Amino acid sequence: MGRLAGAVERLQRELQHAHLQAEGRALIDLAKGILVERLGCSPAEAGRQLDTLADQAGLQVLELAADLVNQASRDRIAELARDFVATTTDPASPSTGLRLRSAEAGALAGDDADAVAQSILDNALRPLGARAVAIWAAHSNQSLTLAGSAGFSEHEPDRWRYVPPGVPTPARRALDHRDTSGFDTLAGAALSSIGQLELPGGRLVVPAGTGGRITGAMEICWAEPLPEQSQALLRQFEVLATLCATVLETRPAADDRTVGKDDPRFTELLDLVDGLDEACMVLQPLLDDAGTPVGFRIRHVNLGFVDFAGRPRNLIVGSRLLEAYPLAAEPGGLFEKVEHVVATGEPFRADRMYLAALVDGVPLGTEARVAISRSGDHVVVTWRLDDGTPRVASLLQHAQRLGRIGGFEEDLLTGEIAWNDTLYDLHGLPPTAPPIALEQLPAHVHPDDEHAIGRFLRTLLHHQRPASTAFRLQRADGIARHIRVVAEPVLDDTGRITAVRGAYQDVSAQHWTEVALAATRDQLVHTEQHAAERSRLALQLQHAIMPPSRGTQHLHNLSVAVRYRPAEKDHLVGGDWYDAVALPHGQILLCVGDVAGHGIEAATGMVALRNALRGLAATGAGPAQLLAWLNSVTHHLTDNVTATAVCGLYQPETRRLHWARAGHLPPVLLRDGKATTLPTIGGLLLGALDHTEYQEDEVQLQPGDTLMMYTDGLIERRDRSVADSLDNLLTIAQMPVAMPAGPQEPTDLERRLDLLLRYTNADTDDDTCLIGVRVG
Repeated sequence: MGRLAGAVERLQRELQHAHLQAEGRALIDLAKGILVERLGCSPAEAGRQLDTLADQAGLQVLELAADLVNQASRDRIAELARDFVATTTDPASPSTGLRLRSAEAGALAGDDADAVAQSILDNALRPLGARAVAIWAAHSNQSLTLAGSAGFSEHEPDRWRYVPPGVPTPARRALDHRDTSGFDTLAGAALSSIGQLELPGGRLVVPAGTGGRITGAMEICWAEPLPEQSQALLRQFEVLATLCATVLETRPAADDRTVGKDDPRFTELLDLVDGLDEACMVLQPLLDDAGTPVGFRIRHVNLGFVDFAGRPRNLIVGSRLLEAYPLAAEPGGLFEKVEHVVATGEPFRADRMYLAALVDGVPLGTEARVAISRSGDHVVVTWRLDDGTPRVASLLQHAQRLGRIGGFEEDLLTGEIAWNDTLYDLHGLPPTAPPIALEQLPAHVHPDDEHAIGRFLRTLLHHQRPASTAFRLQRADGIARHIRVVAEPVLDDTGRITAVRGAYQDVSAQHWTEVALAATRDQLVHTEQHAAERSRLALQLQHAIMPPSRGTQHLHNLSVAVRYRPAEKDHLVGGDWYDAVALPHGQILLCVGDVAGHGIEAATGMVALRNALRGLAATGAGPAQLLAWLNSVTHHLTDNVTATAVCGLYQPETRRLHWARAGHLPPVLLRDGKATTLPTIGGLLLGALDHTEYQEDEVQLQPGDTLMMYTDGLIERRDRSVADSLDNLLTIAQMPVAMPAGPQEPTDLERRLDLLLRYTNADTDDDTCLIGVRVG
């Protein structure tokens, strides 16, 4: 099994590589055709010319092929490519024209919509940060089917093959508005869609259509919040949606009557099987070169068809018989009987035959009466489940009892009324009591519901249409029940109403559940509003005391830059803080700290510690003494607050830094292109004990040195140790940064801080505070 799994994995990789090569070859062949027409040369000479031109231009052959196709075409992709070339300032940026042309070539070469979706994702969407894409086909009854997808887990598309009408999804909303729509799950968009658990980020849905007719939609999924979409990006997405529309037009979902419209006998066959009460499948033999059947495709299923695995009909139609029902291949099974009917033309009939399907790998089946016959070039398979009428009646009675559903039928000509036992229980009447006629029903309902019962009876008895309503039933024993009634008229051949039949259902439990849910929902809304107000106040407090700085600050011979990155979650304010200030005695205080927790408590604790350290630093004490005093402040003057911090005092004349740490990560020193951490000295976190001592160290800085102090939100990961995260930080800190191009550009110190924020991939949803100090 291990070798087999390895072989399958290898073949899948080879198949994917072959698909990518086929897409590239399709684009290169288009470019060769253009050169053949322009130069009047042979295809072989066109290939050599393409290689030569690419070498002279310093481009890849595929990129040059895309440029040639864009120049020769007058479509939207060519227009986008020209706009991109006219506006871009980065020659190293990937070519929009190449990405879109590659996606187009893959869409044209794809065998099915899944292959097209994979090509669009690989060539056009992954470079933009997207993780998955789904192509939805829209139908006239407001339902959706998943025509193709890429980037999702193995079984996720199977769960979303069919979306019934009325289900709110991002694709449905965008199609209703007929406009590109963005949805951000992380920002609270409460819409369910494919892959939401594995990709809980932003969604962008673009309606797909040609010639003014909308045929579906393209849904693009991100794992992160929905990125900002420029007008140029939206135009690219519209072009990709047009490719999806072309796919939906050229590879529509199988429609049996459309496929067989040129064969009147096949249309008559479908009309016949649709009129049968039994479940029915129409199979089309798949023949090899010798005309021998090698398989059977399910062309059609009627309305009476019920899949044993509970799958919708649209997932069965179009698949092969053994793909939908692998257990049919057993000896003496359905597949063997169908083969015999095709070979001999003799009908097959069995009063008892076992039919089975796989549900999550478990075979489930039932006995049925099966009939198989040949009709022209197709095979008709019908079956009726052998469930037994007495057992079905018993199951129906149990279902009505458990659902508290009582059925009735009232003959309006004779006045005879038939109730089942459940209906007597709902009304609180003994089985010997006379049933209550519909016309007497208003006398047994709550006065506030009499108008609803009146409309119900008028619709049912006078307008002779099915009707339903909900009301409160006033029983003789004084108990009030919430009831839902549904009924339909029974008409004779002349259209006159002769009887009424229907059902009552006790929905009292559901009603009180909805009342409780409504109260809980109101309480939840109030709680969320309160939490949002607290987070807003905490954020205002944080910004008022410690506003985010975007420029470089100059203190004596130091250049200081600061970056603050809030946590990813909504309304999550942390306790990270920093300070860089010149003290009265000439030294410069440099510090970074992190108060445990989030919210207004953490923000107020941060303010208290930051201001306390500023005041204590004015005494001229060293960093170890300052942290000892700050520990006492944290322990006595705050409410259950703990924090980590690193504190440094810099002497500008000597360029000497004295520093101490309280449970915090050591600073990073970048000197001559090599990054190292300062020695890890002892120091307990603030607030843990009443009295504690802290070690102090000093480092002689040199002109050109860069010192970086940070909080743990920069590097912490759940799947990696702190030592590994520090090694990764040192590697990133040594990466070269581009020098500023002008006075308005960020300094190289700011660029280095931005580089650290961009490439460190912490995942603990914690704030990040980062100070960079450049020695002059």
